[in-house]
Amino acid sequence: MVNTPYLYYNIGMKYKWLNKKENQELIVFFNGWGLDETVVKHLDPEEYDVLMFYDYNSLETDFDFNEISGYRKHLIAWSMGVMTASLFPNDYLTLTAINGTLRPIDTDFGINPKIYDLTIKGFNKNGIEKFIKNMFDSPVNITISRDIENQQSELTALKTYKANPNFKYTKIIISSNDKIIPTSAQERYWRQKSNIKSGHCPFFIFKKWSELL
Repeated sequence: MVNTPYLYYNIGMKYKWLNKKENQELIVFFNGWGLDETVVKHLDPEEYDVLMFYDYNSLETDFDFNEISGYRKHLIAWSMGVMTASLFPNDYLTLTAINGTLRPIDTDFGINPKIYDLTIKGFNKNGIEKFIKNMFDSPVNITISRDIENQQSELTALKTYKANPNFKYTKIIISSNDKIIPTSAQERYWRQKSNIKSGHCPFFIFKKWSELL
């Protein structure tokens, strides 16, 4: 097995090993919309292998889930990844949802659909820059390696997916100042209060993947 990250492009959803060293336990990370590994690459994997899924333009994938059948697996899903993860095999020991719901485009439990549609219609470079700014409580200088057309089409695709309503998360993390999927909407959905002080993207207040389990 390789010891360095390898990127795989496939016909639909993409995946990337962020750590692959034949550890016994695996963290499967479903990323948020429009992102790559930039916001999590600083996290120490410790004794975990880490596999990231992202780019949900299509839910078709050439990833063979049998490849990870021998691991003890943990799920960490963030933002739109919370809903997307529910559409794939669930054999995890722990399941963490971060700043997302199973109804992420919803008047009560997610992003207002009218705002979402306006975002798609007017999407441009300024739009993605505003989105990145709104993900954080304070200015953060990051560069995402995704082109605008790909990000815009992903927004459109995400509208067509419906979560598995029977999917259950074992841990919920809600940021106190989420400007993307409003904190209040998450609190209504999960019926719990926010439990970390952060914006929509909380990863920079953590140092290790295990802190999210």
